[in-house]
Amino acid sequence: MSVSRISPVPLERVGTSESKTPQSPPSGAPWTRFDLWLQRPRSAAMVVLWLSLYLVLTTNWPLWNELARIGGAPSSYMSTVVSMSLLTLCGSAAILSFTAWSRWMKPLWLLVVILAAVVQHYMLEYRVVMDPTMIANALQTDPNEARDLLSWRMAFNVAVVVLPAAWPIWRVRVAPMRFLPKLARNVGLLLLSVAVAVGTAVAMNRELAPLMRNNVHLRYMMNPIASLYSTGALFIKPLFKRSGKLVSITAGTALGASYAAQTRPPLFVVVVGETARADHFALNGYARDTTPELAKRGVLSYREVRSCGTNTLASVPCMFSPLGKEGYESRKDDYETLVDVLQAAGLAVFWLDNQAGCKGVCERIPNASAFDGLDAATKKALCDGDECLDDVMLKGLDARIAALPAERRAKGVVLVMHQMGSHGPAYYKRSAPDVKRFLPECKTNALADCGHAELMNVYDNSIVQTDRFLGQTIDWLKAQSKQYDPAMLYISDHGESLGEFGLFLHGVPYSFAPDAQKHVPMVTWFSEGMSERRKLSRSCMEAGLDAPLTHDNLYHTVLGVMDVTTPTYKPALDALASCRAKG
Repeated sequence: MSVSRISPVPLERVGTSESKTPQSPPSGAPWTRFDLWLQRPRSAAMVVLWLSLYLVLTTNWPLWNELARIGGAPSSYMSTVVSMSLLTLCGSAAILSFTAWSRWMKPLWLLVVILAAVVQHYMLEYRVVMDPTMIANALQTDPNEARDLLSWRMAFNVAVVVLPAAWPIWRVRVAPMRFLPKLARNVGLLLLSVAVAVGTAVAMNRELAPLMRNNVHLRYMMNPIASLYSTGALFIKPLFKRSGKLVSITAGTALGASYAAQTRPPLFVVVVGETARADHFALNGYARDTTPELAKRGVLSYREVRSCGTNTLASVPCMFSPLGKEGYESRKDDYETLVDVLQAAGLAVFWLDNQAGCKGVCERIPNASAFDGLDAATKKALCDGDECLDDVMLKGLDARIAALPAERRAKGVVLVMHQMGSHGPAYYKRSAPDVKRFLPECKTNALADCGHAELMNVYDNSIVQTDRFLGQTIDWLKAQSKQYDPAMLYISDHGESLGEFGLFLHGVPYSFAPDAQKHVPMVTWFSEGMSERRKLSRSCMEAGLDAPLTHDNLYHTVLGVMDVTTPTYKPALDALASCRAKG
């Protein structure tokens, strides 16, 4: 008799139904299946790789548009688009591989998506690129300027990118892993990304090398690589380039011979303009009459002046520096500035700001915000919240000057006024209703939505406002002639793009910025007292109005006008030195 063996039937383990890994996608709504799929454990490196791909596909439209513009026909640029996209993917994955550690990195990943979405909006809206100076400029933006940059279009453009990524980032399940295996995965992702990027660059070198050489701005359009790199460079490079030491340049500074026999001290106002283009000043030949007030007051307008930078943060410290553009940009230490030298000479120096700060220039001299101490009536007439028209700087100015030390005022006064000027994109806020000569205006900060004529109108009205402010400043100076020998020098910090080449605003890296962002106005006015004091020949100055000048000339020209002797003064860079009689 044979006995049959009965194989035991394995029993299901009690309590194992809570398996952490779903065996197969359950049936149900697509969204439910997608959510359950997200909850499958994945390595942080894999999440970072998927995130990099998402960013490449959703936040690089400005790059693709620019490649299409440069390339012409689709057959010419599609291979370049693919190559640049692959390079951007590899670069993003390489950078994000340093964050591929645990689920606690999720807020950081979401922040990167938000950053990339915001950057894309501004690149699309204003055609800017995210080099280190643009990042620095953005970080220096005050709340009023930031408010002007906000819009419903921005909220929509950012939401379109962020919302589809936010839920997956929140719900994705990052598998816990021991340190060494996790480190190995991250290093592997980094090396693989670099290898693919190098391979792509070598394979496409014939196309990419001339493209990147002739279009340097493309490297700052790879999103989010450019903004992450530029932000890192902004904070890291200074640690290696500059010591943080402040170099004094005031030794040997003294007042010149003109002070010994003076009957009245000098009063020199330096107006630092904002975002003004030289080619939109009627004084320089612009067809529209944007400078009627200055034309009535016998000013001199220099027509060929170039800025040190294309944004306020770069230009303002540079124009007050003794080093010039090249020296300032390559410096290893920080240096005292023009206002420090003037103060060391014994003059009363004061900085009045209607902007987002003096960028460090006025830290060691008396300074104030034009908004401080205003009465309610003035705020109502000239201000919108904490943002005011430049006319506000003339309110209470006598009292501000009188508050400076009497012994310094007796020698001479230098007043620096930093304008709001034509700061965009909300140009319509930069002029009062009674100076809006050119209508209709662009009434939005979404400049691409405005017609060309409307954009020209609103910008030119801001120049008319500056013209009125400068005219009023000259009138105020004339009223001081009984006790001072007054003069004024106005110069803008940088220019502005108004749709040329598809660009708006400013801040394009200087090496390939259009001339509209670098060609700035410079205007001077001298009273009879100051002209006689400094023996200035008007005919000589008129003959030099087309001489090429830069911000490098400002430091030495102001010292020359104020007759301050110091070792850092260079007569060759003094724009008026040749027009002063000797003796």
